[in-house]
Amino acid sequence: MPPDTEAIAEQVFTALADPTRRAILATLAQAGPATATDLAARLPITRQAVAKHLALLAEAGLVTAEPGERRRVRYRLRSTPMRVAQQFLAALARDWDTPLDALKNHLDQPAREPATVLDTTQRRDRR
Repeated sequence: MPPDTEAIAEQVFTALADPTRRAILATLAQAGPATATDLAARLPITRQAVAKHLALLAEAGLVTAEPGERRRVRYRLRSTPMRVAQQFLAALARDWDTPLDALKNHLDQPAREPATVLDTTQRRDRR
């Protein structure tokens, strides 16, 4: 896995770790591009807090700022970093699937009959 993939995935996961940032992304996904002021009106946080979260989301590549009317900046979702994070998770899953399937198959096999151990008194009687 290329190191840049891991770095992008790490930024995405860091951004998604915060519930407010997830709410901002969900709002943009549902309503489309919006300004920080628009998002603050829909969410229970200030415009300044929204702007700080948008800066982190932009740093992670999850949103892009576009100039709008009257010098207002509109934020739009970008799906590319999310796809990179999905590919990162899929690669991890592939790395784990084979060993975990082998372990499951091993554990699901019927138990073998334990080897019979003769105690020492039985051995002496055989002589």
